Amino acid sequence: MQVSDINDIDLPRLDLDRPAADQIFTSLRDAILSMELAPGCVLSETEIGQRFGASRTPVRSALAQLREQGLVVTWPSRGNYVSKLSEQKIRAAQFIRECLELGIVRRLCEIGLTDEHLEKLEESLQRQNSAIQNDQDQDFHTHDEAFHNELALATGMKTVQSVYMREKADLDRLRHLGMNNEDHKSQLWAEHRAILDAVIARNTPVAEIAMQAHVRCMLGKISGLKAANEDYFG
Repeated sequence: MQVSDINDIDLPRLDLDRPAADQIFTSLRDAILSMELAPGCVLSETEIGQRFGASRTPVRSALAQLREQGLVVTWPSRGNYVSKLSEQKIRAAQFIRECLELGIVRRLCEIGLTDEHLEKLEESLQRQNSAIQNDQDQDFHTHDEAFHNELALATGMKTVQSVYMREKADLDRLRHLGMNNEDHKSQLWAEHRAILDAVIARNTPVAEIAMQAHVRCMLGKISGLKAANEDYFG
């Protein structure tokens, strides 16, 4: 569901024991990446503050973080808007993602998976399959992302996961536009299964081939998605 008004989406209540700015940032970022808040949506500081019951200071801090990630643009005298998708940024993010993901599976084939990481990866696959069966697009995306995050964490290099998360924002939004049918989600699940099986077997060539095919699956769809969603692209 894509909307153009922040008042049309569900937002969690603030936890008074945690920094308000971080919570507002996370909630808005999730809504933008899931395309609940569509490109071009107005982000009024006043309305955001009212929705969260927060003052302007944490709202402005959250918007500043979103600007740093390229998810929000601010026009003088006009306000804040969810940034439009950029084909150039998507292709750059795709290149970075492929380099990172191939390095991740290569590293995991070298060092192997711990029982803890393997359990979390298998659980993620089970939850993805459940989301497919129940036609829950958002749940599938959540566990799809969790699968890739867990692979990054399993390398033991914390900065790998943080770089991965930062660079793939526009790519995530594009994937949400394209992740709207059961066949596509089933294909992604099968690709995840093949990647994990290759990593478990510590078969580097097979893992690299499986991962490369997986991360390139959206490249051929960019033109079609752009044509079908022209208003979302800048």
